[in-house]
Amino acid sequence: MNFVRKLAALAAVGVGLLAGASAQAKEVTIAHQDMWNPLRVAIVNQEVEKATGWKINWKLFGGGADVIRALASGDVAIGEAGSSPIAAGISQGVDVSLFWILEDIASAEALVVRNGSGIVAPQDLKGKKIATPFVSTSHFHLLFALEQFGLKPTDVQVVNLRPAEIAAAWERGDIDGAFVWDPALSKIKQNGKVLITSGELSTWGKSTFDGIVVNRKFAKENPEFVTAFVKAIAVADERYRQEKAKWTVTSPEIAAIAKVTGGKAEDIPAGLALYGFPTLEEQLSAKWLGGGKDGGAAKALLFTAQFLKEQGRIQEVLPDYSGSVDPSFAQKALGK
Repeated sequence: MNFVRKLAALAAVGVGLLAGASAQAKEVTIAHQDMWNPLRVAIVNQEVEKATGWKINWKLFGGGADVIRALASGDVAIGEAGSSPIAAGISQGVDVSLFWILEDIASAEALVVRNGSGIVAPQDLKGKKIATPFVSTSHFHLLFALEQFGLKPTDVQVVNLRPAEIAAAWERGDIDGAFVWDPALSKIKQNGKVLITSGELSTWGKSTFDGIVVNRKFAKENPEFVTAFVKAIAVADERYRQEKAKWTVTSPEIAAIAKVTGGKAEDIPAGLALYGFPTLEEQLSAKWLGGGKDGGAAKALLFTAQFLKEQGRIQEVLPDYSGSVDPSFAQKALGK
């Protein structure tokens, strides 16, 4: 039995256990964004519902900061966000824990400059108008990039726009560049060039990721659901890893991602390939959820929080973010 079938079988067992516990399906609202990943296929095919036995209301948000606010208000129980808004939320006391690395951003976020903007080298950014969604992973890496380039944030006109607004502003010619993710990234690449990617910046010591966080009270009360959810995501990711060549412009999988995110099918296969999707074993490694205080996710949240405080976005930085990183559900999903 291959890994996908094994996880699917385990997820099916979870459905039976949940069904036995309650004759009436429970309900939960989960926040998602427009990033391209295999989970979108699972959403369209209702694979998470099948794996958990729950009714799920999938709610689309325009940015991670909005997701964290929804988690803080109780509008959603689980949500997707980048490492920057997650760090901000945890630092401000939002009672959530990170339990899954949705994607290693790698080259899927980048600083793109417009053709004809006069920007050829990093020093040419001075005085230019560069857009990014504030308090996002892209914002974090944009300012980190400026620092590495020897530029101050005030040397550049950094403006706060959501991804969809960036794409529209780009078409109007209102901005000279942008640091963002797909589908907006693919759109602006058509009339621009990549100056640097998040993957390249991560090699300079400060990584970023997109993760899934859960309200702690909900997770404590519904551990079987969260574990089954993790299994369903792992199945979707593994299927992509094994069948990547089949995920073409005309495939149902790419059509599903386009449906959920609003992206163009012709852009998605190449954009999807820019991300990394950690396996269950990789999730539990010191690179991500494992390792305690010295683990990759905990350190990334700490570095990001320090950046956010420098920018005046948060008041305090916690000494240790490992308390908000929870590998237990991935451990259970893997049978450990």
